[in-house]
Amino acid sequence: MSEGIDTKTWPNINAFFKDVNARAFRFAEYGLRSREDAMDAVQDAMLKMLAYGDRPSNEWTPLFWRILRTRVIDMQRRRKFRLSWMLGGVEEDSSVAWADTSADPARAHDNREAFEHFSVAMGKLPARQREAFNLRVLEELDVATTASVMGCSEGSVKTHLSRARAALQPYLEDFS
Repeated sequence: MSEGIDTKTWPNINAFFKDVNARAFRFAEYGLRSREDAMDAVQDAMLKMLAYGDRPSNEWTPLFWRILRTRVIDMQRRRKFRLSWMLGGVEEDSSVAWADTSADPARAHDNREAFEHFSVAMGKLPARQREAFNLRVLEELDVATTASVMGCSEGSVKTHLSRARAALQPYLEDFS
């Protein structure tokens, strides 16, 4: 493993983190269904990413998403084991808390309601479909990069994405 970033690379990786932070948090929150766990996962991924700071910046995006995805999966597995052992398999509350700062109360209500419906639908998707949708649609990664991040073939990415879009179609119309 490399030594990490030098002082010349720091502004670039800092800008990368600023750019990806909110989207990474949303990705982790969808997967973990917990704001606190999502913050931990993103922070852990960013810290681990620092060790790869000497790599070319064009490699950072797929590398970061692969690190974050792995961290989310690890946390899901630990939580599932811990909950099944301690609580007999009881699931945590899957609601997503979020704040809306828009000025128009009616629009804010409509947006909040649409987002809650969309979040529920995202939570019902199988993990691979949710990941494919997040990475391809929300993150706008290309098929090859998404396949690399997910550790599957490009055809699998297309299949997962197609199925996710079909399942989410009624909810995506609310955002039109």
